[in-house]
Amino acid sequence: MPAVLFESQYNPPAAFFTELLGAEALWLEAHEHYRKQTYRNRCLILTAQGTQALTVPVIDGNRSEKVLTTEIEIDYRQNWIHRHWRTLQTAYGGTPYFEYYAEYLHDIYFQKPQRLFELNTLLLRFYFRCLRLRLPVHLTPEYVAPSAASQLHNFTISPLLDRRDWLTPKAAVSPEPDRTSVRPYPQSFGKDFVPGLSILDLLFMQGPAAGSFLS
Repeated sequence: MPAVLFESQYNPPAAFFTELLGAEALWLEAHEHYRKQTYRNRCLILTAQGTQALTVPVIDGNRSEKVLTTEIEIDYRQNWIHRHWRTLQTAYGGTPYFEYYAEYLHDIYFQKPQRLFELNTLLLRFYFRCLRLRLPVHLTPEYVAPSAASQLHNFTISPLLDRRDWLTPKAAVSPEPDRTSVRPYPQSFGKDFVPGLSILDLLFMQGPAAGSFLS
C-alpha cells in the first residue's frame, strides 16, 4: 500500500483514518499556506440539534491564508477550549465511552500548545493509539502543488497517495463514498446514520472496537 499525504486536521473525520488502513506511512503537509473553513481547524460532531462544527480560533484569521500552516497560532484570547469541552460533554457525556477517553483528551487540550499544527498532531497521535494504527508519521520537506503530484514520490521510496483537501466540511459526504465509508454504528442522536463526523463520535460510541468500523 502507498503512503498517504494529508493536511493536518483537527479531530479528523473517521474517513481520514480509513485511508490509512494498510498504508506504509502518513505524510503531513507542512509547507502549504493555511486555508480557512477547512478541517484544519474544525471538526463535525453530532448533537441533539444535529451536526455541529467546532472551530479552533486562530490569530490574525484575516491574513491566515498567507501564513504557513505550521506557523498558525491558536487564539487563546477566546475561551474556545471551555466551549468545545462543554459541547462535547453535552453531546457525548451519556455515550458508552466518553469517560473512557475524557481524561486523556482533557490533558491534551489543557497543554495549550501555541500552534494549531501542534494541537492537531497531539490529537492525531492519541487517535493512532486508540485505533491501534502503527505507521510512521512524517512531515513534508517542501511543498508540491497537486498539479505536480507526480513529484511526490521524491518524499519517499514508495508511491504516495495525495489526499490533501480530499475531505472538507462543506462536503462531509465525499464524492467518492466507496473510499470514505465507515461501517454504520449506533449514534447518540437520530435514527439515520450520519456520515462525515469526527473520529470522536465513533470513539465515544464504540471505544476500543472503533477500529473495526473503519473500512
